Amino acid sequence: MCFELKLDPKLKTQNSKLKTQNRLNAPPVSVLILNWNGRALLGQFVPKVLASTYPNMKVLVADNGSTDDSREFLAAHFPEVEVLALEENHGFAQGNNLALPHIDSPYVVLLNSDVEVTPGWLEPMVETMLSDENIAVVQPKVMAYHQKDHFEDAGSAGGYIDALGYPFCRGRLFFTLEKDEGQYDQAHEIFWASGACCLIRKSVVDKIGLFEPSFFAHMEEIDFCWRAQNFGYRLMYEPRSTIYHIGGGTLKKGSPRKTFLNARNSLAMMYKNLPKGQVFPKIFTRLCLDGVWAARALAQLDFGTIGAIFKAHMHFYGKLGFWRKRRKEIYQGKKISPPKHGYYPKSIVWQYFIKGKRKYSEL
Repeated sequence: MCFELKLDPKLKTQNSKLKTQNRLNAPPVSVLILNWNGRALLGQFVPKVLASTYPNMKVLVADNGSTDDSREFLAAHFPEVEVLALEENHGFAQGNNLALPHIDSPYVVLLNSDVEVTPGWLEPMVETMLSDENIAVVQPKVMAYHQKDHFEDAGSAGGYIDALGYPFCRGRLFFTLEKDEGQYDQAHEIFWASGACCLIRKSVVDKIGLFEPSFFAHMEEIDFCWRAQNFGYRLMYEPRSTIYHIGGGTLKKGSPRKTFLNARNSLAMMYKNLPKGQVFPKIFTRLCLDGVWAARALAQLDFGTIGAIFKAHMHFYGKLGFWRKRRKEIYQGKKISPPKHGYYPKSIVWQYFIKGKRKYSEL
């Protein structure tokens, strides 16, 4: 069922007047929503974005070659939304990359189409961004749409990475999602920010690029944030901003395609961004752990996962020359140092699966 939220005309007029009065005091921000056959989600969530109290905001929907009536629906119901029509589905990574040149504001929010924003969601992120010109990305608190007192997989209270390149979050370790009890209500410097919703300084993108086009989807935001850190930028978590994310709208948990993209892109991301002396030993260890993952899948007769892991490894090996070239293109001889923030110097796999630690506070 498609749920469409209608704005009260009087409230809409009052909100417009308030925005006009405050526009000069707020830098322009563009909200970029990537859509693929998401007409129902657009009808449900775009109205709340448009009702945002931030006074200097515009919305762009980049349509990734949808075959439903998304474009016609937007034109009919939300004429104030700019629509960029892409002729095919380029995936999350390249879809956003192609849309970025159409953004002329100094700050851009990447917002998934399955995200519900809350009143005043944007102002705290902008405030944090303006506090330090060295901040590249700001992430809000990411909560689960269907269980709103719990954190959601994609970002939770800010992303971290362990010694072997496994990403995790405050509020989410592997399959365990914590209830929000105010334990992560402090702003914090992080390793990576969620691609479901994050505010990005566009000048950083102009300098270091955005997402790796070859990834298609998954791990692209972590790769970007790692690259930003390697270039000396900071990434922040801002708990005063809250959004609710449905998640899993394109690829469900356990999907072989999702497993393939996560496994392949993780290896490529590590090859691209690790300090030179760590590349071989850490990737070799990850390959071994992927073997353990495959063995576990075999015990469960999960042949889809086994095939996806094998395919991911073969694809990574076959493109080693490509990834070597990409690393040289990006860093051009720049020395890469170990990460300083959001880095966990132990194995999160060991802590979670062997020692039974289920919360960030237990690490």
